Amino acid sequence: MIRVLVADDEDLVRVALASLLGLELDLEVVVLAADGPSAVAAALAHRPDVAVVDLVMPGLDGFAVTAELGRVLPSCAVVVLTGHGKAPHPYRALATGVKGLLPKGSPAGALADVIRRVHAGGRYLDPAVSATALLPPTCPLTPRELEVLRQAQHDTPVAEIARRMGLAGGTVRNYLSAAVTKLGASGRSDAFTTAQDNGWL
Repeated sequence: MIRVLVADDEDLVRVALASLLGLELDLEVVVLAADGPSAVAAALAHRPDVAVVDLVMPGLDGFAVTAELGRVLPSCAVVVLTGHGKAPHPYRALATGVKGLLPKGSPAGALADVIRRVHAGGRYLDPAVSATALLPPTCPLTPRELEVLRQAQHDTPVAEIARRMGLAGGTVRNYLSAAVTKLGASGRSDAFTTAQDNGWL
């Protein structure tokens, strides 16, 4: 019998999940929790094999709960359920130790199957969520900032960029400064490399 904890801040969802999982002959829901801290406390008290936790909860989100359980109860595998908003990047899930990641809108039997898989030592990342890792991140730069950054390749002097683009030197410096800031880069060369690596140039 696989012992399961269910944590969700919505009463209806929490009870419904527990009821559905209770229909599975090899699963037993041993405790429910309504927020992140109580999920960790309940896991320590009841020592479930698998914790099913909502991504968005008060106190600690699903990833924080996962990281904490990895520290205090590493024998408990964690499955995180995501809502209808933007899915989290799978790298973040894996970095915190999540064993299963799937949307709340998944078929009823899918969650039970994922619980069995992670209990057996496997992992499961929903294909739609995993696909986000293959998409380039959204470019935060304006077309003009990108063009100035493109012209700044090879440390081209600001005066030369200004001449090529028909802009004032101060305007070019402003565009470059904005690009560096938005990309969290150490300088314009680093900003250029970041933009190029992300496929924006």
